[in-house]
Amino acid sequence: KGFAYMMDGVEVGRVNVAARACGIAIRAFELAVEYAQQRKTFGKAIAEHQAIAFKLAEMATKVEAAHLMMVNAARLKDSGERNDVEAGMAKLIASEYCAEVTQDSFRIHGGYGYSKEYEIERLMREAPFLLIGEGTSEIQKTIISRGLLREKDTHA
Repeated sequence: KGFAYMMDGVEVGRVNVAARACGIAIRAFELAVEYAQQRKTFGKAIAEHQAIAFKLAEMATKVEAAHLMMVNAARLKDSGERNDVEAGMAKLIASEYCAEVTQDSFRIHGGYGYSKEYEIERLMREAPFLLIGEGTSEIQKTIISRGLLREKDTHA
C-alpha cells in the first residue's frame, strides 16, 4: 500500500501548493489595488487609467479562478474521492496565475516594486518557487492528460 499512501500525500501536497499560490496571488492583487488607488499620474489615481483598471480586472479573474479550482480539489480530497486530475489542474492554474498576478502587481508598482519597503518585492521572490514545487507545470499537464485518458478508457 506504500505507493497508494505516497500518491495520497502527493495529491495533498499539490492542493497545498495551490493554496499557497492562491494566498500569494490574493495578497499581490490586494497590494496592486491599494497602490493603484494611491499612486497618481496626470492628476488622477493610476487605477482610473483604463490600462491599469483592465489589468486589475484580469488579475481578479485569475485569482478567483485559481481559488475555485483549489477549493474544488480540496473538497474532492476531503470527500475521499481520487483527485489527482483536479489537484494537478489546481496546482497548474494556481501556480501559473500566481506568477502572472504577482508580476502584474510588480509592474503596477513600477520602480517601487524593487524596494524591500514594499511587500511585493518579497512576493516576487516567493511566487516562482510555486511553479516547480510538487511538480512543474509540464508534470501537471502529464498527470492531467493521463487522468483524463484513464477516465475516458473506463467510460468506453
